[in-house]
Amino acid sequence: MRLNAWIMALALLAGSAAAAQEEVLRRITVSGEGSVAAAPDMATLSLGAAAEAKEAAEALRMTSEITQRILERLAEAGIEPRDIQTSGLSLHPLRRNYREGTDEQPGIIGYAASNGVTVRVRDLDQLGSVLDTVVSDGANSLNGLSFGLQEPRPLMDEARKLAVADARAKAELYAAAAGVSVGRLISLDESGGGGPSPYMAEMSMARSAVPVAAGEMDVSAQVRIVYEVVE
Repeated sequence: MRLNAWIMALALLAGSAAAAQEEVLRRITVSGEGSVAAAPDMATLSLGAAAEAKEAAEALRMTSEITQRILERLAEAGIEPRDIQTSGLSLHPLRRNYREGTDEQPGIIGYAASNGVTVRVRDLDQLGSVLDTVVSDGANSLNGLSFGLQEPRPLMDEARKLAVADARAKAELYAAAAGVSVGRLISLDESGGGGPSPYMAEMSMARSAVPVAAGEMDVSAQVRIVYEVVE
């Protein structure tokens, strides 16, 4: 009697395993990508001021004066305070390297100070003139220029829709090739994409002292979808 019970239990387990395997085999997993291109409507500048002097206080004073002029010019250009941020204030000694065969001794010969300013320019027509103004008035380092979108969400949502449509089209193609049909959606995961990435295009902004090409932003999305397969 006990042996029969064990046989029945094993049969049930085998049947459950076969059913589970069949369920796994009756699914199709696909990935989809979507991309939307748009002209940027914002630029971010990373610039700064640097100065050297024999005394640390003098180097900091010179850097602070340049930074203050930069901030004043940005305000005059209509850049809002929320779009201006100072960062990366630094001060370090300048050392003389010992040279063999000379009387020069290693030691501190001065100090270098620097201060960074990050600026968001929301009116791209101003970008060239803003660059020209701050550089002419003391900014002596330009560490980066990037373009972006003030409201990327609508484009991101459109890219997501395109990614889902791309995945669905792939699933239907594979299913038709296999002689089956696409059934209900089992799972959907966003698997990458996201932030805008710039690439150059035929959009020139040479309307001011510093010519700038803005290009376009490519907003992308990626999804991974699992569908049920039906006969």
